[in-house]
Order: sequence, then C-alpha cells, then structure tokens
Amino acid sequence: MLSKAARSRAEELREQLNLHNYRYHVLDDPLISDADYDQMLNELRDLEEQHPELATDDSPTHRVGGAISERFVRVPHPGPILSLANAFSEDDVRAWYERIARLDARVRETAFVVEPKLDGLTVVLHYENGIFNLGATRGDGQNGEDITANLRTVRTLPLRVPLKPNGIEVPARLVVRGEAIIFKKDFKEMNRRAEAEGSKTYVNPRNTAAGSLRQLDTSLTATRPIRLFCYSIIESNGEPLERQWSVLEYLRDLGFPVEEHARICEGIDDVLITIEQLASKRKSFAYEIDGMVIKVDDMELADSLGVAGKDPRGAIAFKLPAEERTTQLLDIGLNVGRTGVITPYAILEPVYVGGATVKQATLHNFDFIKEKDIRVGDQVLIKRSGDVIPYVIGPIVEARKGKEKRYKMPKKCPDCGEPIQIIEGEVAVYCANASCPAQLVRILEHFASRAAMDIEGLGIKIAVQLVEGNLVEDAGDIYRLKKEDLLGLEGFADRKAEKLLSAIRISKAQPLSRVINALGIRGVGETVAADLARHFRSLDALSIAKPEDLEAMEGIGPNIASGVVDWFALPRNKKLLAKLKKAGVWPEVEQVESGSQALSGQTFVLTGTLPNMQRGEAKALIVAAGGKVTGSISRKTDYLVAGEKAGSKLTKAQDLEVEIIDEAALKNLLG
Repeated sequence: MLSKAARSRAEELREQLNLHNYRYHVLDDPLISDADYDQMLNELRDLEEQHPELATDDSPTHRVGGAISERFVRVPHPGPILSLANAFSEDDVRAWYERIARLDARVRETAFVVEPKLDGLTVVLHYENGIFNLGATRGDGQNGEDITANLRTVRTLPLRVPLKPNGIEVPARLVVRGEAIIFKKDFKEMNRRAEAEGSKTYVNPRNTAAGSLRQLDTSLTATRPIRLFCYSIIESNGEPLERQWSVLEYLRDLGFPVEEHARICEGIDDVLITIEQLASKRKSFAYEIDGMVIKVDDMELADSLGVAGKDPRGAIAFKLPAEERTTQLLDIGLNVGRTGVITPYAILEPVYVGGATVKQATLHNFDFIKEKDIRVGDQVLIKRSGDVIPYVIGPIVEARKGKEKRYKMPKKCPDCGEPIQIIEGEVAVYCANASCPAQLVRILEHFASRAAMDIEGLGIKIAVQLVEGNLVEDAGDIYRLKKEDLLGLEGFADRKAEKLLSAIRISKAQPLSRVINALGIRGVGETVAADLARHFRSLDALSIAKPEDLEAMEGIGPNIASGVVDWFALPRNKKLLAKLKKAGVWPEVEQVESGSQALSGQTFVLTGTLPNMQRGEAKALIVAAGGKVTGSISRKTDYLVAGEKAGSKLTKAQDLEVEIIDEAALKNLLG
C-alpha cells in the first residue's frame, strides 16, 4: 500500500530535481554536484519502480537533459539525443550485460567499445556539403538551443570538413555528436589570470565550458580555451557504418577531434579490465572524466536492443567515484603546525567523495576564506582526488538562506592563547610562542616520522601524551626518556614501553640526511636535507655555514639559505643540538671514494615510497655516482625508480616506454 510519506517524498524529489535540472542545463550554475543529483534521481527511480502509481509524465526520470532557455532559438534534433543509464560497480556492468544478452544472444559474441566519459557540455553539430552550418546543445533530448555562433569560436571544431587524400568523401548531410570541454591546464591558467586581474575565479572546467557556450557575447566565448571531442553520428546520408569503432575511425579520418583513449574489447571480461586500466590513469588525463561509456560495437545489434525509458539498452555509463561533492560547512577549525603556522580547515557534514567518507577538508589559508567569501553554514563544493588531501573549492553562493556567518580570523593562538603574528608580504599566520604545546606536538611527530628519524610507534597520539605529561621540552628529550616515564602514561605497559625505547635507540643510527630533515628547518625537506648532508658532511660544518656558502649550492636560494642560518642561530635550537650530541645522535657522512661514477650521464626520476630508503637518500646516492635526478618524466629519462603508491609518473613512464626499476635494481646499478 502506498504510504503518504512515499508520495510526499516523490513530490519533493521531483520538485528538487526539476530545479537542479534547470540550474544545471539552463543556467549552467548548479547548486549540487553531479553525484548528489544522481543519488536523488536514483532514489526517485526506485520509488517509482516500487510504486508505479507515483510516476508522472513530467517526472525527471523520463526526461533527458534540461529545459530550453528562452534566450536561444529552439532547434529540433534529427534524432533523440539520449543520455545513458549508470553503473557504479563491476556487478552493475555484469548485470547490464546479462540483461541485454537475454534479449539477444548475439551480445555474447559481439565486441564492445569503451570510451572515457567526458565531463563537459553535449553539442550537436550539423554539416551541409561539408560546411558547418548549425550547432546546438542537447536541451531536452528532442530540441536543443542554437549556439552556432559560439561554437564557431571553438578552434578544434572543423568549420569545413575537407575531402581526404585517401578518397573518403564527405556526405552531403552529416550530424555529429560531441562534447565541449576545457583542459585542466587551460582551466588552471584561466584562474591564474583571473586572480592576477582581481576578477572572479571559476569553479570547475565543466561549468565554465557550458557557461561560455551558452551566453550571448560571442566575443567572450572566443577568449575561452574550449575544445571539442566527437564520438557519434546522429544522421548521415553517406555510406552506413556498422560498428561504433568504425564511427570513431571515420570521424578521425574526416578531421574531427576524437578522444585517443577509446578501446575495442572482445568481451565483457576485457571491458572490465580496460575500465580498470583507464580508471588508474584518470589523474594523468588532460581533461576531467567522470567514468567510462561502454557501447555494443555492432550498431545494428545495439539499435535492435531498443530503449528502456530514456536509456538506450546498447550502452551504459560506468561512473567512477565522484571527485567533487557538495556538502555543508559546519564550522572552521584551526591547526597549529610545527613551525607555528596556523592553518584553517573545514569541518563538514560527512560526505562520500573520491572513494572515502570526508569529514574535514583544507581551506588553504585565511586569505582564501576571505577571497572566496566562505561562510560557516555555506553549502560548499569539495574535491578529493586519489590520495590528495580533500580541499574546499568554494561556496555555492546561490544556495545561501541568510543564516550563514562570515568568518573572523582569530587574534590568538587556539592552543596557547598567545597573540598571533602576521608578517607583511606573507600569506601564512603564525603563533610566535616557541613553547606552544601544539607546535611541540607537531615537531615531535615530524622528528619521529618515517622520512626523518623513523621512530616506530611515536605518532601524534604519543607525542600529545609526552607533551601533556611534561616529559619533553624539545625533540632532544626523546633520548632521555626512561621506562618509568612511559609507564606513567595511559595505555603503556612493559612491552609497549620497551618497544618504543628500543625504536628510539635504533634511530640514533640514522644517517645525517635524515637527522637534518628531522630538525624541521623551514624549506628543508628530504631532497634539500640530502643535498646539505652530501655537501657539508656533518652538523658541525652545517651549523657554522654562512648564507653565501649555502647559496653556492645548486637548488639553494636565499630564502632556504637564510632559513638554515637563522635556525642554527636560535638559542633553543642550539640547546636541542647539544642534547642530540650528548645522546650520540651526531652522524657524519663518510668520504666517498672518487672515481665511482657508475651512473654518469644517466637521468633518473623517483616516485612512490621506497622500502628501505627515503627519496632524498636515493637522490644523494644517484648524484654521488654521477647521475642526474629530475622531477618529471620525459623521453630523455633513462630510469624511473618506482616504489609503493607510484602515481601518474608511473603511467607516463609506461606510455613513453621509459625503463622502470625498483630500489633493488637501483642498488645493483649503483654497484
């Protein structure tokens, strides 16, 4: 029996979806992310399937695209411009495959085409005798908006389709479907220029591309770096094509831009392997994608499968985990780092994004909050991609209800209560209190981290206990800890205390590069620490270095040089060094025998986490053996040294056929 609550919820969902449909397709100014829209649409579809009497003719589940803007001339499409049903898992894809295979057994023998699902604006392009004469948006799937003048400004769109030397003739009538997008690098440059000019920045490439093509000032559209990819033929009086793969090749031969990552697959297992491979390269794509489109390659077979509601049965969209979602900003918290920098972060209504539930996201700095006018209570757009820390893109201003509160920058450190320090010309805000407990906790955490002294078991929770228990004044006091000190802390018994003390003793043998990194000198990370260790060979020599000595080194500028000199000049740091020396933490680099240049003339790139050494150490060894280490992959790279969680550099190395080695192979090369 149909409940009143179900009817009310269906009406509410229809009203909300129609609103968001209008804002997305007509105004190009959405209030929610695509993932949030899909979630609402799926909920309504489920309600209508359970209670068919709830379905209405104007339900968003029966529509494609959005309403037609009154600003543009209405254009009928020569055929339905349909959207696709979604799959979110391997099981969903296999279920779709089994459904269509039951309808027609030929499905089990056909090939499939997998194409990246571009996140842009769908466009329909009309050609008469090879001349572009009409371009439209998808609109409601039956009729679109005439945006011909704006599309003419897109440089990747062929205004004339030429006859090709290989004899391919252009049909007198040709209608092509494509996607208008903005590349990530172009979008980043647009925002950089907007910031430099003091004008409003853009939220994401998709909205910017859509908004640029659906506004009335063609000269403005011409300034936007919009590109185009084409992937299907809606109508043609030329020779009919039997395969989707042939369509892509034909469009490419005619001179249309065609996405290069599409793949032909011989069965559903091959499809799933291909999806996994393409998904792993998502970050390396030059443009945003939000999934893969799977199409039955045999076009006659695909057409014969028909349509279910608004979705053609012969294709489905596999959606990747959303990298952007909309959620509410509940509050703004503050972190105090080991150098005293106070950083704001967003406390969010939990939301699933990028494959994980996110409750907090970075807000970068206080200037960012002010420039973006981010207010507590706002609906904000957040992004999480791979292992990147989630961050706030900006607020959805149009969703404000008037109760949102402007954020006021604090005047005091949130931990110690001392006045904050603002240095002219710097974005960062500091707690100037060197004894601030929050700073000391972060200092201990960094000192004990894997990239530094690698003290297993000494994480932030134990660092907090040591500070709150007044057991340490600086990192040097770690080496004075006794078993009875630790047994007084919550959660410590004999075995745990002995294990931590053993890890502390073992850390005394760490090389000089790690000790320098552990000191937490501003601007000195793994790589610079390794360079300093190799050049100065001891803390004694480094501690008396002058700015000109440091600036003489490759890669060391005046900022890092002054940071190093200033650090060693501070009395509290001299006290720390004295404690380390007394504890026996005072390594020196052994003199390397000259003539060992096994890697002379060879170029290396390092990526991921190596099992037994830090990247800074690996770089020092490579350079000492005559090799060169760069930060990016190119055809001139001889080796990529890859560890765990190797990212886009691994993919690029594979594409460029650069030799990929692990830590063991590097050691063999070093001899």
